[in-house]
Amino acid sequence: MDVAAETIGTDAYECALRALHHRDRTAFEIDEHLRGRGFSDDERAQAIETLRRTGLVDDERFTHARVASLAERGAGNTLIRARLAEAGVAVELVESALEEIAGEVTRARRIVERRGISAKTARYLHGKGFSYEVVAAVIAEGDGGELG
Repeated sequence: MDVAAETIGTDAYECALRALHHRDRTAFEIDEHLRGRGFSDDERAQAIETLRRTGLVDDERFTHARVASLAERGAGNTLIRARLAEAGVAVELVESALEEIAGEVTRARRIVERRGISAKTARYLHGKGFSYEVVAAVIAEGDGGELG
């Protein structure tokens, strides 16, 4: 343990457990958290391996829960992919989780039904990470192809 970690008076595993107390995290996020606290590569690797072995860190579980949560809050696939990339999630896990939720067009339609068809809604959808193609499709469905 280096000097910074000794001043905390704890080991990497305990530090990681405290981080997990607040919310579920990926192995990458735990590693970054521990790195920021001054733990060595070996200490971080050991702590993460223990957390994985005990099921406290599970990137697949995190991914499915996070994808569902973001989708429920109106995020498009682009935003979902970006948020999970920031968390260090493998692309394959993200794509697998995206296949299990309602399609992007379906989610965009729900938002259009709630907000109405307008240029403002189109901008909102784009800002929430929906692709141009999806935004154009759902807006065109409702207004006969014209946005104005």
